[in-house]
Amino acid sequence: MANKKEEFKVSGEEIVEKIKEIIKEGNARKIIIKNENGKSVVEFPLTVGAIGALIAPILAAAGAIAALLTKCTIVVEKK
Repeated sequence: MANKKEEFKVSGEEIVEKIKEIIKEGNARKIIIKNENGKSVVEFPLTVGAIGALIAPILAAAGAIAALLTKCTIVVEKK
């Protein structure tokens, strides 16, 4: 079964809320944040067993990235 990818274009201040929404859905395997030029800035692999432990560091990193980017794309790899 192949992984499915979804992309969301968001502004810097929307990054954290969108990532919270994606994690809450629970079927994401990896979250990639790209800058407005399409270059990958950061990738967060997600595992089902470690979701709870990963939420805080991911959101902290996303908040820091939000301060640096005005526009970005969030790519979500799903099962």
